[in-house]
Amino acid sequence: MTDLFQDEQTPPPAEPSDGSPLADRLRPRALDEVVGQEHLTGPEGAIGRMVTAGKLASIILWGPPGTGKTTIARLLADAVGMRFVAISAVFSGVADLKKVFAEAKEHARIGKQTLLFVDEIHRFNRAQQDGFLPFVENGTVVLVGATTENPSFELNAALLSRAQVLILNRLDARALSQLLDRAEVLIERTLPLTAEARDALVATADGDGRFLLNQAETLFSIELAEALDPGALSALLHRRVAVYDKDREGHYNLISALHKSLRGSDPQAALYYLARMLVAGEEPLYLLRRIVRFASEDIGLADPQALVQCLAAKEAYDFLGSPEGELAIVQACLYCATAPKSNAAYVAQKAAWRSARDTGSLMPPKSILNAPTKLMKQIGYGKDYAYDHDAPDGFSGDDYWPEEMQAQDFYRPSPRGFEAKIRERIAFWDERRKEMGRD
Repeated sequence: MTDLFQDEQTPPPAEPSDGSPLADRLRPRALDEVVGQEHLTGPEGAIGRMVTAGKLASIILWGPPGTGKTTIARLLADAVGMRFVAISAVFSGVADLKKVFAEAKEHARIGKQTLLFVDEIHRFNRAQQDGFLPFVENGTVVLVGATTENPSFELNAALLSRAQVLILNRLDARALSQLLDRAEVLIERTLPLTAEARDALVATADGDGRFLLNQAETLFSIELAEALDPGALSALLHRRVAVYDKDREGHYNLISALHKSLRGSDPQAALYYLARMLVAGEEPLYLLRRIVRFASEDIGLADPQALVQCLAAKEAYDFLGSPEGELAIVQACLYCATAPKSNAAYVAQKAAWRSARDTGSLMPPKSILNAPTKLMKQIGYGKDYAYDHDAPDGFSGDDYWPEEMQAQDFYRPSPRGFEAKIRERIAFWDERRKEMGRD
């Protein structure tokens, strides 16, 4: 698979022709031409400092698609005079890697260091990732890996310890506008768009510079009698599909944002993140499960109806399906976001579970044990049990804790919502116990 590799033995790529894709013709020729990543490529950035020093360390470039990872890797090699080899983890195997490392050793003998760029490095399995370690450690190659996935989850800890992770930003509106300006200079035409449509075009790119230039190229290729407004632009071009992998970091980021927006009582933000996930294709029942959990964890008895609303939403969705049933999910989301909040039940659960593990098999008081046999009655099971319904206020104040254990205070209701009433009841019962001398 030698065609996957590019180094100085291969003639350098020719200047892109007029027929090349616009994104290729606008590819930066120097690091200072890379847009949107000045925090890395500028004089004070990690990459800028490496280039100034003339010495590169192994790095992992982590960022969304279309933000310049491949371009930066190639320009890095050019900036410090290193041999550049590029492979893709999608198409390469162990034999390809062995060939790369063997060639890198040969070049190292004549004083030419190799920068090995590995695109989609997270697609290599753990064993393949381990295969890089000795060659990175002994300096055979300087590794530059590119990934769209969180390296903490996708790359070996051993590999991460030998490489610096550099985070590329999603291209903002300013950086994307710069790309359009450059495209107009190169083509020697302005885009056939109104100012509002130009802003809309930038927004549809969702931070992906390559996608934006491909869209611009389509517009340059069409003869239009007048500039397009946002509506006409939308009818002509497709919006970029949002980056969202159901089992990867984008999934966890958005569900975290949804949960925290609900907890923070911001129904507008919560609805936004719910929409982001549903529009991107998330499984509605997964979202319902998370909202049901939220109703118990973050609302609890501050509003007992929250859990009822969420379970009703689940039933409604089961009955209606998508898209009609999604309105029930929205209703549950908005109910939870606007409900009074309390994590008292959640805190109580953790404390009670911890106490249960710590205390083992302590026997409850004999007075509250059932006595279905004569022997059990003879040894005191159920003796002197105080039947609360026969007591004043329906409260006996009896002691229900094991003799070897002090009474615990797991559940402490908040002063919000329905729990405020529960708090009053518990305070009343505590006062009665004191009056009875049973506190």
